[in-house]
Amino acid sequence: MDQEHALALGAISAGNLLTTAARRFAEREALLCAGTGRRFTYRELDTRSNQLAQALLARGLARDTVVAFLCTNRSEIAEIYFAIAKSGLIGLPLNYRLAPVELASLMNAMGARVLICEASVARELEGVRAACPQLALCVWIGAQPPAGCIGYEDLLASGRRDAPRVRVREADPFYFNLTSGTTGLPKSYLLNHYQAAMLQPGMLAFELRPDDVFLTVFPAFGRVGFGWLCAAIVLGTRSVLANFDAAEAVRLIEREAVTFTMLVPTMASMLLSLPDLDSRRLASLRCISFAGSMLPAAIREQAQKRLCHRLSEGYGLQEAGWLTISTVADRERKPDSVGKPVLFAEVRIVGANGRDLPAGAIGEIVGRSPMGVTGYFQSPGKNAESFRDGWFHTGDLGRFDEDGYLYICGRVKDMIISGGQNVHSAEVEAVLLTLPGVAECAVIGVPDDVWGERVTAVVVMRGAAPRVEEVQDFCRHSLAGFKVPRRVHFQPEALPRTPTGKVQKYLLVERYRSA
Repeated sequence: MDQEHALALGAISAGNLLTTAARRFAEREALLCAGTGRRFTYRELDTRSNQLAQALLARGLARDTVVAFLCTNRSEIAEIYFAIAKSGLIGLPLNYRLAPVELASLMNAMGARVLICEASVARELEGVRAACPQLALCVWIGAQPPAGCIGYEDLLASGRRDAPRVRVREADPFYFNLTSGTTGLPKSYLLNHYQAAMLQPGMLAFELRPDDVFLTVFPAFGRVGFGWLCAAIVLGTRSVLANFDAAEAVRLIEREAVTFTMLVPTMASMLLSLPDLDSRRLASLRCISFAGSMLPAAIREQAQKRLCHRLSEGYGLQEAGWLTISTVADRERKPDSVGKPVLFAEVRIVGANGRDLPAGAIGEIVGRSPMGVTGYFQSPGKNAESFRDGWFHTGDLGRFDEDGYLYICGRVKDMIISGGQNVHSAEVEAVLLTLPGVAECAVIGVPDDVWGERVTAVVVMRGAAPRVEEVQDFCRHSLAGFKVPRRVHFQPEALPRTPTGKVQKYLLVERYRSA
């Protein structure tokens, strides 16, 4: 096989999404970086990604070298993803909300040798670098790089403009995606190029169009945010990439004539709280889609009335991709459902014995699709629990109705979803139990109209209780901000438990939900 044939665009790989788009839509605007005001055509975005890829390879990075990046929603994060995709390197997009000790631990676990870091989220960078002695290169997005770092634009400018001559196959690893862990580090799994580039089922079900303008405010360090960038590139649409701020989001919808955006319910609640919302011009919006956590009826109804009357909703998991989607038409017919399975996805409701349950019966949701992965990184115990016989066990409870529509009914897993972020109770409880004087504790999710669920700690002390602020400050040293309890209740009596010793958390939720 000659070199040209070996490098053909036949593979379903992430890098080829942008390569193809640059050929098809060369001078069309691809991306607005809302935070910096910069606009890029498809040709420019592709060329800059090539330059970064070439510059990284020129530094002697071997194939499959792990490149960590800590970046908010700005144009550089798209360039980094596609540079990695084109060069055969492996990405490690980091959640900038994590504590420095968590960032360092993840980089060490995955063996990251490169860190690309945005100045605005570079908390305690020196401490992170000191804790990661294997780092060979640190790249700085921003002015005045610290000692030992190279400026992002300087590095990019040193790279050639043509695409790297690297053959990337569909099954090759692309990047580590992080989920929330039950203890210690977040879980991670390795996405290959095929799984990342398999976008058609979701694009069809969400009824996306080439003339759309996307507003992407989901964090692009996660699979959903990056997926929307990729979907826009496939269609040749224009993406407005921004960090979520309610007032700024409305301004961008007006100014850029945004037609489509995806929100978590908390974001919609913040938009609905804007005092001048009803005087703003949002007529360009043809659809708002929801994902990330259950959509409360009150938010849904107000969103239809005051934001956009056409809504859709997606259900899936980062490990499985989209499983079901409720279209605009579905919302009108079955407003409380999350729809039917998308193309190529299979969804079942199973009982404790793993057998399928009939329509109307509540059980665990299990699913599989071509977008799904087959295991977590270095987590054999968790893999045995979650990946069984080719099916991913979601930990969510649901039911099908007689028409085949799926309804979410709760969670098997002890997990809280607050503002679209996953918080595992056990991780927060482990930190609280190290606070002097704590005898026992339980962390629960209390229903909240804005956040979906409010992270709440119920603590039993030995002796006098500290101030709530002291407990929260203690947690912030070891936990990301979204994991810190928003409410702390000190309970004089022991926690309610089953005969086998498990805390009966539903009793605590009932007790403190109105506190």
